[in-house]
Amino acid sequence: MARRSSIKLGSTRLSLSPPAVLAVLYFLTVAFGAFLLWLPISHYDAVGVGEAIFTATSAVTVTGLVVVDTGAEFSLFGQIVIACLMQFGGLGLMVFAVVILSAFGIPIGMPHKVMLREDLNQATISNLGRLVRIIVTVSLGCEAVGAVLLAFVFVPELGWGMGLWHAIFHSISAFNNAGFALYPDSLSGWVGNPLMNITVTTMFILGGLGFIVVGDIYQHRKWRKLSLHSKLMIAGTLWLIVIGVVGFAVLEWRNPGTLAGLETTGDKLWASWFQGVTPRTAGFNTIDTAAMEDSTTLLTIMLMIVGGGSTSTAGGIKVTSLIVMLLATVAFFKRRPALHVFGRSLPLDQVLKVMALATISGLLMFASLFALTATQDIAFRDLAFEVASAFGTVGLTHGATAELNWAGRAVIIAVMFLGRVGPLTLGFFLAAKSRPRVRYPSDKVFLG
Repeated sequence: MARRSSIKLGSTRLSLSPPAVLAVLYFLTVAFGAFLLWLPISHYDAVGVGEAIFTATSAVTVTGLVVVDTGAEFSLFGQIVIACLMQFGGLGLMVFAVVILSAFGIPIGMPHKVMLREDLNQATISNLGRLVRIIVTVSLGCEAVGAVLLAFVFVPELGWGMGLWHAIFHSISAFNNAGFALYPDSLSGWVGNPLMNITVTTMFILGGLGFIVVGDIYQHRKWRKLSLHSKLMIAGTLWLIVIGVVGFAVLEWRNPGTLAGLETTGDKLWASWFQGVTPRTAGFNTIDTAAMEDSTTLLTIMLMIVGGGSTSTAGGIKVTSLIVMLLATVAFFKRRPALHVFGRSLPLDQVLKVMALATISGLLMFASLFALTATQDIAFRDLAFEVASAFGTVGLTHGATAELNWAGRAVIIAVMFLGRVGPLTLGFFLAAKSRPRVRYPSDKVFLG
């Protein structure tokens, strides 16, 4: 079993499990971020306590759902705070905790090493320090390159000072799959701009693949030498991108509210590419998502729920989880006792973990949607879209988030928080093994 950690509050010492400690740290970060955003120096009078809490939660969970216009209502200081919160959320709980603890010279205990190992999908704890360095290097390196490229878009339009800041902000937001933009219509003003489309989508695809996959590709550069996790992530990501891009183009090509309203075929193709990729928890948009057809909305919801990869800046149930569920289904119908893929087999505990994750995620989204339908006078389609976006930490919206009352905002805040922290802490709990003390006789239950 994983050891319990202690937190001292005055003369009282609380004994908490490592996942609970992480959840508390996450909550405290949101609270501190909300306090900073609530200060008068951070905004222009339209941001109250509720708006500050919502924005801080959305930034730390790298979601991107907003209740106020980020670019218009927050000052430069407030935008810097949001960018820092996005960076924290993108690095992840365990990685950020290890970096902070190491910086203060605090030793990393075995329970936290075990959790970090599980979070990074590693078999041992011997190379975790190296992996943390890879994550920080990949993150900052990609963001720096992205900021330079985006500067060629923003600087000519806004000047050096404001242009460079917009480039840096959107680069951080893109790589961390946060979806925060400094414009009320996100990136719709550059729907046909090749540099914007290529740079931003490359950033959040790399962020969604995961630090380990990017590092694995850089180190080996040959398909046969890649780890099984990397192969599954690359293959699954490519298939989901094809499904998203082609599906969006086919379903929206004649919709005057989206693709049909664009002037050129080139703009339509760029918009199809961007909108087909962005549901993978990126949250940016170059067309009006509220005007999408019902079929496209459903496709987008499914892509948002799947999300990106483990050890990445993305949310959702993860691509590898979807692949394992599909492999388990195929293995069941083919009466195979084990799962086989790319010349490797997957153990049963991986299947059980995915089943638990999918069950908890489904129950969370269902309960949240039920609470919203009971308290909000908003169309069911729009509420379902917001819940999926919040759980997958995506940030795409049908416009319903800004219309929610205090109860609805509280539900979305909880979904964003649990969507980022819940599945992660569930994995930590599942990583703690215990040996049953009693054996019971087996029996059968009729299923299906």
